Amino acid sequence: MALSRRKFIKSGLVAAGAAALGGLGFARDLFAGGIPERETGVTGAPGVEPPRGGMTRYVDLERTGELERREQALWDLMSPCTLCPRRCGVNRAAGQVGVCSAAQSFRIASFGPHHGEEGPLRGSRGSGTIFLSNCNLLCVFCQNWQIAHRGDGRETSHAELANMMLDLQRRGCHNINFVTPTHLVPHLVRSLRIAIAGGLNIPLLYNTGAYDSLEVIQLLDGIIDIYLPDFKFQHAEHAARFAQAPNYPTHAAAAIKEMHRQTGFLQISGAVAQRGLLIRHLVMPENLAGTDVFVRWVVSELGADTHVNIMSQYRPMFRANDYPPLNRRITQAEFSQAMRWAQDAGLRNFH
Repeated sequence: MALSRRKFIKSGLVAAGAAALGGLGFARDLFAGGIPERETGVTGAPGVEPPRGGMTRYVDLERTGELERREQALWDLMSPCTLCPRRCGVNRAAGQVGVCSAAQSFRIASFGPHHGEEGPLRGSRGSGTIFLSNCNLLCVFCQNWQIAHRGDGRETSHAELANMMLDLQRRGCHNINFVTPTHLVPHLVRSLRIAIAGGLNIPLLYNTGAYDSLEVIQLLDGIIDIYLPDFKFQHAEHAARFAQAPNYPTHAAAAIKEMHRQTGFLQISGAVAQRGLLIRHLVMPENLAGTDVFVRWVVSELGADTHVNIMSQYRPMFRANDYPPLNRRITQAEFSQAMRWAQDAGLRNFH
């Protein structure tokens, strides 16, 4: 039985890395300080090498020097920080902390093959999921609040993160799945460049709450193969109250449209996604997420063939009990209505 995302994290990939990763010395010692802090300390990528299939363009960007240019542009956006629509303006290079609670360094909560993602993402060997600590959204109902709000995880070097990517590829994962990457994009691109030198060549998946800067998403063109954004709220007042995210619908819509422009509809080969956009939308009590508006927007702005996961698993977590009606699960009638809205809007690839 596939693990839910919350159970996947809770299952203890951080603590159980040694058992899961077998004889790989760097992984066995990862969260015990076993790797020297050096930027080029990759282990290489012997063993199984999934075919590129012409889909991972980031290798070509590195070869031409374009990826290095993109990395520098992203670092420039981090101090003063304008990486996300909050535009805190803090100097993270000097150790200042913004709303996301991240300064110059970064933390990893867990990593490993995840078999609970959508079918085309997990395939038969799992999605190579890396849970990044902290988040630029402040959702009062956050199901992973220990990681997103409290920042649980281990401070990690670029070489360590590169080795995580290479290990996940070596273990046969179909992609590298960065969860909550928005506030750490420069670090990810730096680590990616190290991993490319070690042989990384499988698709990269950007798994985001969609409160992303359009400028940053544009810089990711050709780097990210698969975009997996949530579109959480259609009404600005609900986003402001429940995620403390000003103008969330406007920014999320612009970012998702750019993601679609770059990668198009989800492209699946051999039952596994290789490229494209898949949007998640969580149905909420009393339609606080604006599902009826969301499905019409998708068809109008992106097209009826867009892949959408309409999710039913909302449950009160973190501080949700203080924010009625978020203090209850959705009903079967509410979820059924959401699915009817999707069908009536003309969506063809939704579940």
